[in-house]
Order: sequence, then structure tokens, then C-alpha cells
Amino acid sequence: MIYDGKAIRVSMLENGIAELCFDRQDESVNKFDRHTLGELEDAIKALTAATGISGLLLSSAKDTFIVGADITEFGSYFAGPEEQLVEWLMYPNNLFSALEDLPFPTLAAINGTALGGGMELVLSADLRVMSTNARIGLPEVKLGIMPGFGGTVRLPRVIGADNAIEWICMGSEQDADKALKDGAVDAVFAPEALREQALAMLQLAVAGDLGWQARREAKKGKLQLNAMEAMMVFETAKGYVAGQTKGQYPAPIMAIKTMQKHASMERDKAIAVEAKNFAQLAKSSECESLVGLFLNDQLLKKKAKGWEKQARAINKAAVLGAGIMGGGIAYQSAYKGTPILMKDIAEAGIELGLNEANKLLSKRVEKGKMTAFEMGSALNRIRPTLSYGEFSSVDAVVEAVVENPKVKKAVLAELEDQVRDDCVIATNTSTISIDLLAADLKRPQNFLGMHFFNPVHMMPLVEVIRGSQTSDEAVATIVSYARKMGKTPIVVNDCPGFLVNRVLFPYFAGFAGLVRDGADFQKVDKVMEKFGFPMGPAYLLDVVGIDTGHHANEVMAAGFPDRMKPDFKTAMDVMYEAGRLGQKNSKGFYQYEVDKKGKPKKVVDAAVYDLLKPVVAAQVELSDEQIVQRMMIPMCIEIARCLEEGIVETPAEADMGLIFGIGFPPFRGGACRYMDSVGLGRFVEICDQYADLGKLYQPTERMRAMAAAGESWFPKAAALSA
Repeated sequence: MIYDGKAIRVSMLENGIAELCFDRQDESVNKFDRHTLGELEDAIKALTAATGISGLLLSSAKDTFIVGADITEFGSYFAGPEEQLVEWLMYPNNLFSALEDLPFPTLAAINGTALGGGMELVLSADLRVMSTNARIGLPEVKLGIMPGFGGTVRLPRVIGADNAIEWICMGSEQDADKALKDGAVDAVFAPEALREQALAMLQLAVAGDLGWQARREAKKGKLQLNAMEAMMVFETAKGYVAGQTKGQYPAPIMAIKTMQKHASMERDKAIAVEAKNFAQLAKSSECESLVGLFLNDQLLKKKAKGWEKQARAINKAAVLGAGIMGGGIAYQSAYKGTPILMKDIAEAGIELGLNEANKLLSKRVEKGKMTAFEMGSALNRIRPTLSYGEFSSVDAVVEAVVENPKVKKAVLAELEDQVRDDCVIATNTSTISIDLLAADLKRPQNFLGMHFFNPVHMMPLVEVIRGSQTSDEAVATIVSYARKMGKTPIVVNDCPGFLVNRVLFPYFAGFAGLVRDGADFQKVDKVMEKFGFPMGPAYLLDVVGIDTGHHANEVMAAGFPDRMKPDFKTAMDVMYEAGRLGQKNSKGFYQYEVDKKGKPKKVVDAAVYDLLKPVVAAQVELSDEQIVQRMMIPMCIEIARCLEEGIVETPAEADMGLIFGIGFPPFRGGACRYMDSVGLGRFVEICDQYADLGKLYQPTERMRAMAAAGESWFPKAAALSA
């Protein structure tokens, strides 16, 4: 044994081959934290001092290779000065370079996931082979940063600048076929053959058959592009990426600029450029927000796993009410492996639901994400029925009939008599009180809400709504089922609109007030899209459906009349009364035409301005900043109210609900993170400028106390010393 640590061991194999194996003893995966980096330093020193080594195999004893750097640990360096961060970055970079400079060939056998720092490590090897079920990539841009352990330097020199720009700026995981095609790995093998073939290839390198020295020197040298080629590649890429990111995500552009700047440099100088630019990104607000989202997501997963320990297994489910929504729920359950009954009172509903499931599965086949056989298996897991005959065998039922409390109560009462006493019943509702629906049930402890967002197959969030009598086991079971369906569940308590819609409708109220006061709804849409939302409020209402929004607004007004009941006729009221329901009947705030792909395309309809004249003041010109403030303040104050009332437990869950539920701009981190970025003290001052607009614009006493005490929703990271 050359070296034996808790994360790394180095041993001699046959024929002068040494093996450096990553195997973190106290973790389920390998990752780069300070401890592992310290052991890597010691292992490299031991390898340098050892004699008789002719080649080195890099391997992992776990199912993954290395998942990357530990963001929970090294992210704390981001709080320090840039110089400190650059100094710290040079530590792993120097280790990877020392590994790259060993006086014998090195080969990485990638048996599982190698992302971020894990990918950057294998790039420092002379040769790379990959299992057919492994995945590699550099996802750092998703955290608002870019590769910082030499990734922007080595990857373009291995796979070419064009491919490297795609890999780094997209941040996607790449499968074995793509990795081999682009030249990121030298060979791909079946998992059971990987080690044997890797050792055989390494022996060829030792024998001088693979030219590893020339490969190494090319990787350490300048990028092989002349000045004109470099300008064309990098300038074209910057223009394209800037258009795609709309200037809201600086990391991809910085990555391209970094590769362009160090293209004419050799390795060590190039790495210094990368480290300096990485440090600049790490100090950006976008990085803070996106890293925050990653940590929030980790919290959600941890809480979900805690719930799952109390969950009952769901081996068979049912959805009551077919159609588009029921079909989407049935598809999601069946596609992810849980058999499901789909019941409706009419054949037409069943047919609609089956067609929806079939359409979604067919699209997966067309895109090569599923075989025809797998599609058939998934469809076979959906059992259509017009009766309750098999409902006694199901573990959970999702009720998805029309959004009408009287209809839902009647259906739920009937359903409860058809299922086992321990069956969990969840209602898919966006606004109706869980306690109201549970009032007449015999087993309210088994009843709760499970709010899917439309379209079911695309929206990642599921609100799991706990009523006052809902048991922990029922909550845990539905959380587990949502996770099994591939969704992100957030547990919230019952109130009108729950979390997402309760916070969304004050945002719509801000829009209503702006239009009333003379703002052009098209400008409001453009400003909020520039702010980062995928669509502005008028467009969003059209997509949701004006009738749906109007109904939900009435529910919210009844629940919170002090601030959500308008004392004026709104633009949405006008659209509703005019029968302009949005995309569903091709006219709302905009008109909709079918584009070449068969999708609705919005076009301006001058008639809308005539319709709105009676409820709109003389047109005024508001600044973009004023529009953003009037839109965002009601949403932010309402999220604070939800936290104060315990509707949602943590700011992390509140923010993730908005990111996943309504498309809140990820680079802004959510409403709580947005208030922190403004500064809670400053935010309260801005609110007070709009106090005359009513309670929607008036901060809570708790917010004022937090502002006065200099508090924030999220703790500020403390810098670690290098």
C-alpha cells in the first residue's frame, strides 16, 4: 500500500501499475471537500516518492466517480475577498496539475457520475475511459459560476473550443455516446468490462503505443486556433449565448470570455486567468441566488426523506376524474412505475385522459427518451374504469374533478365508502380549503390536498396541503408518492390559495392596480419579462385562463378581503365579461394564432385597449423600476405573511415554491432572497412610498422589526480562511 486514507487509497497492482482509488468511507458518494483534497495532496506526494511505477489508474470504489466539489463547504469562501478565493482555488488546481505532471501515463476509469470538480480531475489524466451508464459534465453555470479547477483550460484543448463552449455554457450532463463522439473520452465499455479494459489500455500507454506524452503536451499548451478562427468561434458564441440568457446569467458569457482570453496561453497562466474570473463570478448576486437555490433544493430533499420514513407504501393508486388533468396525473404515475386506476363518469372523459397519457408517452418515444416497448408497459399501468370496482385495492386516490366545492364534497363522500379505511385520499385543488372539504368525511385524518400544477408533466412542484386533522402518516405517504412520481413536494398548511396561489394573486393585484392607474399592460409584461419571469402578468393570465383566474381571485378576495378584494373593476373582470378567456378561446389580453409548430402565438389586439378604456385612467408613463416595485411588493409581503402564519415552514421552501410553481426568476433566488438582495431595511422604505395603495403594500410589523434589527431571511455566509 503506497497510501491509505479515509477518502483515497493508493496501491500497487501488477506490471508496475498503481491505482489511486477514491472511496470516502463516511459518505455515500465521493466529493471534493477539504479533507479529500488534503488526502489527494498526500497521495500525490506518495506517488512521486514511490519507485517502480510505470502507470497510474484513477478509479472509484463507489457507484459514482466523483460528484464534484462540496458546495456547502467551499461556497463559504465566496463570502471572503476575491484574492482569498483565488488563493484557495490555486490549491486544488496545483494538485490537479501535479497529477497531470507525474512522470508516467495516467488513465481515469469513469464508472459513474463525474461532474464539476470530478470531471476536471479526469481531464487532468492523459487518457479517459467511461462506462456505458456513466455521465460526465461541468454544471457550474447552474450555480452562477464556471469551472474553477481547470475545466475551462483543459476541456477546449481536449474536445475543441466549439464543443467545450457547448458543454460548459449548457451545464448539461453528457452520456457516454456524446462524450465519445466529442472526444472527451477515448473509449466506452460495458460496466463489467470497464476495469479490465482500462488496465489493458493503460498497459498500451506504458508500452508507448498510445502517444500519451504528445496528448499531455497538447493539453498543457496553447489552444490550437489561429487568431481569425479564435475570433470567429468565441465572438459568435458570445453573441448567441447573450441572446439566450438575455443578460440575466453572466456565468456562461464569463466562461466564453475566459476561454478566449487564455486560448493563447499555456496551462499555468491559463489557470490563473480562470481562477481570477471565477472569483469575480462568485461575488455576483446571481451566484449567491443560484447557490442558495441549490442549498434550498438540498433542504427540500432532506425534509422529504424525513417524511418518507413515516410513509406507507403506495403499490397501486387511483385518479378520480380523467380529462387533461387526470390523464396527466395518470401518465406521471404510470411513467414513473406506479400502476394507477383512472376513473371517470363518462367514456368521453376516459378517452380524453387516455389520449393525454398516450400523447405524452408518444412524445418521449419520438425524442428517443423511451422505447415503444417501454411506452406500452407504461400505458398498461393505466387501468381506465367507469366504476369503483377495484378501488378497494388502492393505497391512495387523487381526486381531480372540477374545481367546485359542492361537487368535490359529493364525490369525496362517495369515494370514502369505496376505499379501505387506511387509504389516503388527496384532492387536487388550487384554492379550495382542505378543512372545508374534510368537514363531512368520516376519516379526515386520511385526507389532504395534492395540488399539481398544469401541465402536470412539465411542472416540477406539488403542494402537499395539510388540513387541521390530517395525520403525519397521510402527509408522509403523499410526499413519498409525489417523489415517486418525480415531483418536488412542499408541505404547506391550509389557507385560501395555500402557498403559491396565495402569493401569486397579490402579484396579479399589483398588475390590476397598474392598469387601472394608466400603465400599458404590454409594457408591464415586457418589464416583468426583463425582470426574469418567463411571461408577464397579462400573458400569464391568458395562459392560465381568464375564467380560472377570475374564479381563483374571487376565492382569494373572500379569504383575505382586507387586501385582496378590489374596490374597482379590474382589467381581468373586463376580459372575463367580454368572454375573452385567453389561450383556451384564442383571445384574452392578446389574440392567439397557431404557429408553424401548432403552438399558440400571441399577437397584439388593438380592440383590447378600447375594452379597457372605461376602467383605465389616462395613460401614464411609469419607469421600469416603478413597475417592478408595484408588482413585486405585494408578492413579497404576502410571502412574509405566509411565513409568519406558519403556512410554509422556511424561507427556503417558500422561495422554491415560487421558483417551481410560477417560474420566479431563478437568478433572483425567490421572493425572500430578492428582499435580502434589496436589503430588508431598504425594502420596507420602498414599501412605505406606496403605502397609499392599501394593505397589499404595507409591510407587517414583523418585517419592520426584522428591518430595524438588520436581519435577513437567509443568514449571510461567513468566509472561511484558506
